[in-house]
Amino acid sequence: MPSPTTIVLFHSAYGLRAAVHAAAERLRGAGYEVHVPDLYDGRTADTVEAGMAIKDEIGREELLRRAITAVSPLSERGLVYAGFSLGGAIAQNLALGDEKARGLLLFHGTSDLAEDAVVDELPVQLHVADPDPFEPHDWLNAWYLRMGRAGADVEVHRYQGAGHIFTDPELDDFDAEASEAAWRAALAFLAEV
Repeated sequence: MPSPTTIVLFHSAYGLRAAVHAAAERLRGAGYEVHVPDLYDGRTADTVEAGMAIKDEIGREELLRRAITAVSPLSERGLVYAGFSLGGAIAQNLALGDEKARGLLLFHGTSDLAEDAVVDELPVQLHVADPDPFEPHDWLNAWYLRMGRAGADVEVHRYQGAGHIFTDPELDDFDAEASEAAWRAALAFLAEV
């Protein structure tokens, strides 16, 4: 019997909170092996401002180093990278640098990519609020085009009226209907990768 698909799920700027563990359990319940690295070493935030302060204190390069260290023992498996907001940006950076990546699942966040980025039809699914102050339309349109030029097979799901991290029931952004729709689409996407 083949081993289950391995997913590495990265937390948002709020840190590794209950909602991330709940998401991991949801994925495990669907038959996936899920790893949730703690890039903040146990620290969490109650506000986006506090979370961004932790992120800035640690620094982008150190966060990426921690993420790479967390996935390196797993990378031979052909991972699906996933993440929430900041974690989505980190997941994207890692997936685009991993020729064995099987997929990229992004909730609420993207990252810039190098002009010379190349992937071999990497399946990518993005779930984003519409509008989203952290992922404006112009940015998302340019991101979509750059990902396509890089060779990714991108699917974008937009949720009108939802808050930025609409899948987290502990945040004011939470939107139960949008969250369930995103999870249905995400699980269908994962079943195909």
